[in-house]
Amino acid sequence: MMKFTNWSRGAAVGTMALLLMAGTPVRAADNPQVAAEIMALARAQWASEIAGEPMAQQNASLADDYTEFNGEFPTLLVGKTMATRMGEVTPNDKAMFSDMQNGRVQVYGDTAILTYNFAGLRRAADGKVNPSLAKSSRVYVKQGGKWMLVHANFAPVAAGH
Repeated sequence: MMKFTNWSRGAAVGTMALLLMAGTPVRAADNPQVAAEIMALARAQWASEIAGEPMAQQNASLADDYTEFNGEFPTLLVGKTMATRMGEVTPNDKAMFSDMQNGRVQVYGDTAILTYNFAGLRRAADGKVNPSLAKSSRVYVKQGGKWMLVHANFAPVAAGH
């Protein structure tokens, strides 16, 4: 018969507990304070764009290793530097209005996922105002005590759909 020491019994119990936790599904925490902070970051970015502030200000909440999918480019955009440089190119249109509809934030410790329907208006170079619609998700991670945007996916929606 095998004899266990207190240390080996403790290690065995700890190992079994870890194995049981690994199989436990992770559930999002309902944290209204974090949800409000995260939604405010997205809205602040839109307000900065509408106000015509410099791209560095508009992208203040982007992490250095930020990545993005959007409807205008067929590939993954990588890095805050790239996002900022691309945004500095004078657009043919200007954001006039931005709104978050059906916003939802799921919090997993130091990670928060914001999903929402984006409804905006943009003024084209010819003065015509067009809708800007998207199904959007943003992933934020707390870095150095601040929520930073590490990934976004902006899937355009055709008007009327």
